Amino acid sequence: MMNRGRAQQSPRATTPIPEDPSFDSTLALLREGYLFIPRRCRRFATDIFSARLMGEKAIWISGEAAAEVFYDGERFQRTGAVPRRIRKTLFGDGGVQTLDDAAHRHRKAMLLSLLSPERLGDLGDLNEQFWRAALDRWTEADRVVLFPEVEDILCRTACAWAGVPLDESEARRRARQFGALVDAFGGVGLRHWRGRLARRSLERWIGGLIAQVRAETLSPARKTALRVIAEHVEPGGSPLDTRTAAVELINLIRPIVAVARYITFAALALHEYPRARELVREGTENHAVLFAHEVRRFYPFAPFVGARVRKDFVWRDHAFRRGTLVLLDIYGTNRDPRRWERPDDFLPERFMQRTASPFDFIPQGGGDPDTGHRCAGEAATVELMKIGILYLTRHMEYEVPAQDLGFDLTRMPTLPRSGFVIHRVRSNLIELVSPVADDPLGTSARRP
Repeated sequence: MMNRGRAQQSPRATTPIPEDPSFDSTLALLREGYLFIPRRCRRFATDIFSARLMGEKAIWISGEAAAEVFYDGERFQRTGAVPRRIRKTLFGDGGVQTLDDAAHRHRKAMLLSLLSPERLGDLGDLNEQFWRAALDRWTEADRVVLFPEVEDILCRTACAWAGVPLDESEARRRARQFGALVDAFGGVGLRHWRGRLARRSLERWIGGLIAQVRAETLSPARKTALRVIAEHVEPGGSPLDTRTAAVELINLIRPIVAVARYITFAALALHEYPRARELVREGTENHAVLFAHEVRRFYPFAPFVGARVRKDFVWRDHAFRRGTLVLLDIYGTNRDPRRWERPDDFLPERFMQRTASPFDFIPQGGGDPDTGHRCAGEAATVELMKIGILYLTRHMEYEVPAQDLGFDLTRMPTLPRSGFVIHRVRSNLIELVSPVADDPLGTSARRP
């Protein structure tokens, strides 16, 4: 284990932070994408450098030790760290990602209550129902583009689970809108404005449902997200305003729809790494979980995350001044060769016996999942990925025709260019509907 270099209390430092000589690195970031931070860390032979982003001087950090200090709530805050263009697309204004301290803990506790083991079981059951329905359609289709199809599955799943009524006529449009929020993260021009328009439409729709619940003209089930968020009370005793309530409900549905990117990359890995595919096909459900973890580590999704320095401190003899924007490298940390053996190889078995750390594997944030800034929905992500992986390996057969399966590391977020096309889909579900007699918890009875 490397020396994590804990932050010191004294604001005195003697080592200057290496500085990118460019006047502004925004265009370089757009040109280089996920490789922007790793390349400069190699260039400067360090885990830290400074570079201007949209005119503002920022500090960029990478690695397990950097993640540990970054997720220290005493030294960093999220308030003021999320750029306006991302609030207007991906996160929305006033969401839990932009809160700190007691406000963050209170709001996150409400969201975590919606992700209890019981509710995650409900989510998984619903997801399998929509996978079955999709598979029935796919067996009749000439070709299937997996990514938009899985977005549709997950949007229907998320809305049904959250208690959000979704008409068949609008299901695909809403799935595309939720997907547009994610796609706008690193986009400029059309991608960005498509995300903003989607945000406005979704907030109007969800906000209207929140208002109906409060007016008692719509009555979702008691434990559903729509009801819980509509009735949520902030620490001061006031309910969330309608727009913020809509933002938080979207913040539950949107990450579920975003899992379509991970599942599409999982399909790519199943195709390109047949040995790993056979381990999943022949192994236990836990092998699908290991496969899901490696997909999240190996393939690019979120490139980095930002926060602002709460108070002056020193880390590794470098001074961090209050208010400074700091960006943590997610992509590079998940592939750091000091922490990961053969990081550029796809090896799900690496998760069998690894020493757990909340800071070296950060595809969805780091630190404590209950009180820190690790994503509240990480367990849901893994469960949904597991179900998708099991369908792709055990519950269906398909062929992968010639197509462009490459993905562009300068595009954030990225995806296989073809969306992963499959054809000649055949279902194996009939052979797999019987529960396993010796399953003491009855978990397999919920599985097709």
